[in-house]
Amino acid sequence: MTKQRALVLVEPGKTEVREIDIPSPKPDEALLEINMVGFCGGDLNGFRGLFELQEYPNVLGHEVGATIREVGDQVPEEFRPGTRVTLNPYLNCGHCVSCRKGRPNACQDNKTMGVRRPGAMTRFMAVPWQKLHASSQLSTRELALVEPLTVGFHAAARGRVAAGEKVAVIGCGIVGMGAIAASVNRGAEVIAVDIDDAKMRIAKLAGAAHTINTTNVDLHDALMEITDGDGPDVIIEAVGNPATYRAAVDEVAYTGRVVYIGYAKKPVDYSTGTFVRKEIEILGSRNCLGDFPDVISYLESGRFPVDAVVSRVVSLDEAGEALAEWSKNPGPITKIMVDFDNSLTQ
Repeated sequence: MTKQRALVLVEPGKTEVREIDIPSPKPDEALLEINMVGFCGGDLNGFRGLFELQEYPNVLGHEVGATIREVGDQVPEEFRPGTRVTLNPYLNCGHCVSCRKGRPNACQDNKTMGVRRPGAMTRFMAVPWQKLHASSQLSTRELALVEPLTVGFHAAARGRVAAGEKVAVIGCGIVGMGAIAASVNRGAEVIAVDIDDAKMRIAKLAGAAHTINTTNVDLHDALMEITDGDGPDVIIEAVGNPATYRAAVDEVAYTGRVVYIGYAKKPVDYSTGTFVRKEIEILGSRNCLGDFPDVISYLESGRFPVDAVVSRVVSLDEAGEALAEWSKNPGPITKIMVDFDNSLTQ
């Protein structure tokens, strides 16, 4: 069997480019030629040894822009060779209580590519056609942005963000940008919160009406001014930090909603009286649920600042070093992508 090269996260702090087999598609599978794969915050935390779900060693990557090269005889005509696609990287068990309730995104035994099963950071992979989402309008770079944006779109849906509401998004990495875009798309007035001015500028391009850099101004005072003393109707936390977890509860309006996306790396202490008195809703948000078509349609509209969001594009041979550099200096980075069409060696 012919071999190909793949980026493997061997253990915390260590990656290697290794040879793996090129698969052959089964009757219900498509063989994808990978064009672009994005690094996500989960990859970063897996590299740092801070992601509790990460399994080692594992081929990284689940944010995919690809082209279909071959299909099995059970694959529908819409997924013919040459079609540009992205994919849903989640694999649910189908049997647990979440799956039985129609919410497979919260499967108790979910296996995300690159986390609990081999990922897409290689040239060819075979996937069931049911996981594919096609677009003739989007480039493979844009398609590689679909999955991370779906996470933010799902968070906005979990928070029931509605037109006319004031929504604060804490953390303006790519997932936070997705929450900003989704909230703007729903007609909300969005407040972007971060500690990096470069990300603030991108948030404005994504439609945020206000930005707050908490290294320069007090979060509470700024939110009170913007919301006329009420606090935001919804706060979406996309950082995963005990301080921002608490801030979301402290700053959300009475009877508001808090949505948590980020995994806090340490236990979080709350004053429970705060969210009882406010009668707020606290919601977890995991992965996505049926959001791929909505995100593809949104990207096809041309309203998302793709060029501004993609911070760096590297080859497969440069990918491990780029991940290590991101770990050392995560602040200004929104999205690093690996370009397989222009890798130094295939």
